Amino acid sequence: MTTPKSANDRTLARHPKPLGGDTARNLPTPTVSLSEFILNNGDETRQSLRIGKKPDWLRARVPGGEEYLRLKAIMDEHKLHTVCQEASCPNMGECWSRGSATIMILGDTCTRSCGFCNVKTGRPAALDLNEPARVAESLRLMNLKHVVITSVNRDELPDGGAQLWAETIHLTRAACPNMSIEVLVGDFCGNEKAIQTVCDARPRIISHNMETVRRMHSAVRPQARYERSLNVLKQFKASGLLTKTGIMVGIGERDDEVLQLMDDVRAESKADILTVGQYLQPTRNHLPIDRWVTPGQFVEFKSQALSRGFRICESGPLVRSSYRADEQAALLADLS
Repeated sequence: MTTPKSANDRTLARHPKPLGGDTARNLPTPTVSLSEFILNNGDETRQSLRIGKKPDWLRARVPGGEEYLRLKAIMDEHKLHTVCQEASCPNMGECWSRGSATIMILGDTCTRSCGFCNVKTGRPAALDLNEPARVAESLRLMNLKHVVITSVNRDELPDGGAQLWAETIHLTRAACPNMSIEVLVGDFCGNEKAIQTVCDARPRIISHNMETVRRMHSAVRPQARYERSLNVLKQFKASGLLTKTGIMVGIGERDDEVLQLMDDVRAESKADILTVGQYLQPTRNHLPIDRWVTPGQFVEFKSQALSRGFRICESGPLVRSSYRADEQAALLADLS
């Protein structure tokens, strides 16, 4: 009889079969078991299975209200995807009620399988070439001052979807000339030409998330590379764009490693904005929570980031990449 596996032996990251034949786009995707993860990360990580209930400071606002319903109706009518819904963002109620949302393009299926992300993984459908026009028209109807557009990873495409990215930015700017555009993109497998295609479309702010510290990458982002993400941010800044990145804490990192990441990002890219938020485990099949980072520690992270030269740092338990992005854009305009 086969002995059933315990929770400690369940797989944390299950990766789809690599797509396509380009070696550069099919890097090894290691599988990390929970027992291996704990063994490699010390005594503190052993608390991840008994971390306890969510603390009071992580209570999120329940979605609702007139503005929330208005935005939802527009998105439903135009068949738009939002990372707010796909990634189960805890701030959806607050942001949508404030008239702010993050649109997700290139479909709703990602070719990667990061250990923290709730966006579905698999083989995506064919590109919807009408999506840029549909997104632009929807945003015109929403009448926002600032928008964040993000996407799934499309590693099976030669350019990772960069050309559709550029078209979305151009059409959105034409339809909404008074709205500032922020984009949150993947690493395009390090394809500098593809990255430059997006940069040349000149969004107001361009972002790529580091997500976690160097040591944690093999478990958290098995199909990404720490140095590659630093190079992406470096290319953004070399293109003369306002640059942003974000990380999660409470997923197994140490505080000193967070500070080292800040140093690395500033040394390589001089990024303008940093976001720091608490990791929340979407399902039991995702990486476990290692610790609840206290509000006081988030204040300290913000202080450390600003002392290192970041112009803005949004740091708090419920902070996500696009949290209060409209306020950040307005503040940068005032600082310019």
